[in-house]
Amino acid sequence: MRLFVIVFLLMSLCPHAALLAADGAESPASQRSITDRSISIPEWKDWRRVFFLEDYNTRIVILGTTLLGMSAGMIGSFALLRKRALMGDALSHATLPGIALAFILATSLGMNGKTLPVLLSGAAISGLLGIASILLIRNLTRLKEDAALGIVLSVFFGAGVALLGIVQQMQTGHAAGLESFIYGKTASMVASDAWLIGSAGLTCMLISILLYKELTLLCFDEGFAHSRGFPVVLLDMILMGLVVVVTIIGLQAVGLILMISLLVIPPAAARFWTEKIFYLSLVATILGALSGMIGSAMSAIFPNLPSGAMIVLVATSMFLVSMIFGVPRGILIRKLRRYQLNRKVDRQHLLRSIYEYLEAHNMLTEKNTMEDKSVPIATLSRMRSWSPTKLHKIIQRAGQDDLIETDSGDQIRLTVPGLSEAARVVHEHRLWELYLITYADVASSKVDRDADAIEHVLEPEVISELEALLIQQASTEILPSPHTLEIKLENINSPDSHSRRPGS
Repeated sequence: MRLFVIVFLLMSLCPHAALLAADGAESPASQRSITDRSISIPEWKDWRRVFFLEDYNTRIVILGTTLLGMSAGMIGSFALLRKRALMGDALSHATLPGIALAFILATSLGMNGKTLPVLLSGAAISGLLGIASILLIRNLTRLKEDAALGIVLSVFFGAGVALLGIVQQMQTGHAAGLESFIYGKTASMVASDAWLIGSAGLTCMLISILLYKELTLLCFDEGFAHSRGFPVVLLDMILMGLVVVVTIIGLQAVGLILMISLLVIPPAAARFWTEKIFYLSLVATILGALSGMIGSAMSAIFPNLPSGAMIVLVATSMFLVSMIFGVPRGILIRKLRRYQLNRKVDRQHLLRSIYEYLEAHNMLTEKNTMEDKSVPIATLSRMRSWSPTKLHKIIQRAGQDDLIETDSGDQIRLTVPGLSEAARVVHEHRLWELYLITYADVASSKVDRDADAIEHVLEPEVISELEALLIQQASTEILPSPHTLEIKLENINSPDSHSRRPGS
C-alpha cells in the first residue's frame, strides 16, 4: 500500500518536473531582459540566414546600405579631390533642424510626419540653407571656409537639438523616432525607403559619370576650366548638390554624425591604390559598397550593435588595410621602394667612387688590365664617409650582382660589367653637373652635391635630352669632371706605382 502511494506521488510530480525542465531549457534569448545590451555569440543558423539573405528585412537593409555606400564612395571621390570633404560634415549636421521642422509642420497639417519623403525633404531644404550660409559667411566676411563650416555646423546642430526637444513634448513626438537620424537605424528601413535610397544614389552616380570630364577638370584646375569657358560656379553647385543628396539619403542608415565618414573614408582608402581619378572613383565605389554590405550584415548578426557604427568601423578597417598594404601609395610599398632606392644609391656611389679613384690615378688606360685596377677599401671608406660595417654590406651586395670582386683582403676591383655600369653612372652624374652649371648657374664647387640628389632617378629619356641639349648626341665618352676630384693619390699595386707617391 505504501509502495502504491509513493508511485502515485512520483507520477503526480512528473508533470511539474517536466514543466520545470522545459522552463530551464528555454533559450538565453527568451530569458534576456529587453534592456539587456550584452552581445552573445551568434549560432550558425544566424550566420546562414544573413549570408544567404533568407530574411526579407535583411535583404532590404543590405540592398539599401550597399547602394548608399556606392553613391557615397563615388561622389565622395570628387568632394575629396575638390577639398570639400568637411562640407559633408557641416551639411549632415545642418539637416537636423529641417527634419524636426518637417515633422512639426506635417503633424500640424494632419499628415503623417514620420514618412521618409517628408523628413528627407525638410533635411534637403535645411542642408541647402546650411550651404548657402557657409557661402555667405565666406564671401561677405573675411573669415576662412573652415571657420564658416564650424559656425554653421554648431548653430544648425544646436537648433536641431532644440527643435527635437519641442518634438518630444508633442503628443505624437515620443513615438516619432527622430533620434534615429542622429545615430542611424537601418532596422526601420522598409522597401520604399530602400528604393528611394537606391534610386537617388544611382541618379547621383549617373550624373557624376555624365559630368566626369567636367568634374575632373574642376577638381584639379579650376582656373584652367574657367579660362576654357566651363561654368565653374554651376559645376561647383552641382557637385555640392550631389553631396547634399547623398548625405540626406544616408541619414537613416548611418546617421548625421557618422555620414561624413562614409563620404570620406572610402575615397581616402582608394587613394592608396591608384594615381588616376577614374580608378580612384571606381575603387572608392567598391569599398563604399563593401562597407555598407558588410557593416549592415554584421549588425544583423549582432542585433545589439548599431548599424551605422558597424558600417563606419568596416570602412575604417578597409582604410587601415589600404594605408598599410596599398599599392602604389601604401606604407609598406613606400618603405620597400625607399629601401630599394637606398641600395641603388649606395651601389652607384660605390661604383662612381671606384671609377673616380681609377680616373684620378690614371688607371683607365688600355695598358692597365682589369687586375691592375684595384682600389683599397680603406680609401673608399674615407671618400664616402661610410662605416666599415656599411661599406662591407655594400661591397657584398655589389659582389653578388657581379659588379666587383675582391682582389685581396683589403682591395677590390671592378668586373667588366661593373666597369661598364660605373662608366654609365659617372657619365650621367657629370652630364647633370654640366647642365646645372650651364643652365641653373650652380657653382662648380657645389654642383656635385646638387647633382647627387637627382642623378639616381634620371630616366633614359631625360639622359637623351640632356645629351642632345649639351651637344653630346648620345656619345658614350665620359665627360671630364667640372670640379676638382679631391682624391688623395696612394701607393697601389700597378706597374708604374713608383711614380705616384702620397703628396706628389
